[in-house]
Amino acid sequence: MSAAPVPDFETLKVSLAAGVARIEFNRPHKANAINAAMWQELREAMQWLDRTPQARVGILSAIGAHFSAGLDLEMLDELRSQTVDACDGRAREKTRQSILDLQDTVTSIERCRKPVIAAVHAACVGGGIDIITACDLRYCSEEAWFSVKEIDVGLVADVGTLQRLPRLIGEGMARELAYTARRFSGSEAAQMRLVNRCYESRAALAAGVDELAATLAAKSPLCLRGTKEMISHVRDRPVADGLNYIATWNAAMLYSDDLEEATRASRERRPPVFKD
Repeated sequence: MSAAPVPDFETLKVSLAAGVARIEFNRPHKANAINAAMWQELREAMQWLDRTPQARVGILSAIGAHFSAGLDLEMLDELRSQTVDACDGRAREKTRQSILDLQDTVTSIERCRKPVIAAVHAACVGGGIDIITACDLRYCSEEAWFSVKEIDVGLVADVGTLQRLPRLIGEGMARELAYTARRFSGSEAAQMRLVNRCYESRAALAAGVDELAATLAAKSPLCLRGTKEMISHVRDRPVADGLNYIATWNAAMLYSDDLEEATRASRERRPPVFKD
């Protein structure tokens, strides 16, 4: 199969090798604050990851000193100017649609069928937390620090943190972080299970995430996508509903080429090699 074309973005750097797609925030001069272009390009990157067979897993990281300083506050002025209307009701409707569009960018990470791994170094603030809570797996370095910052800039977090964070770390801790906007460290993020692991350095973080991504890229792509679908589906539903769904899914997907290859490889005592 020919190599998949890699998109060229203004605010993101994207690459693809050995089944692993790297999507990097690329506004280092702005501490990777998320402006209007980055919001749109992040969704486009997730759509590209989803539809590209050669990309089996994604790593979301950042170029520069920080992972993300959160929402670029200049965006608020832009949004306000774009929603002006002589009718107050229509202006509010436009504002609601703008917020829903930003939410959809974050949800596009969950909607992507491929696992997305967040690798966080230094600051991960506000909108950065919205984004990582939508990722499948989260890792950080010891010098990482986090803050649910919105309340300190006069905002109620509205792009996903208040909906996803309590499921990850529990309601009590999520309330504390959202109410106080206090800064917490990478090691504390690991203790509260916001991240799966805190590495001792940025280099160790990169090496660890690369190794994990390579491990996932070697798995059956069909089964990897199905596993993500099942876990995401059952999160907000009863166990019985999840069991019914996986029975239906596997009735359609169970007898695949991937199953045959895994069985053959086991018999031949070699690593399996799966198609994209």
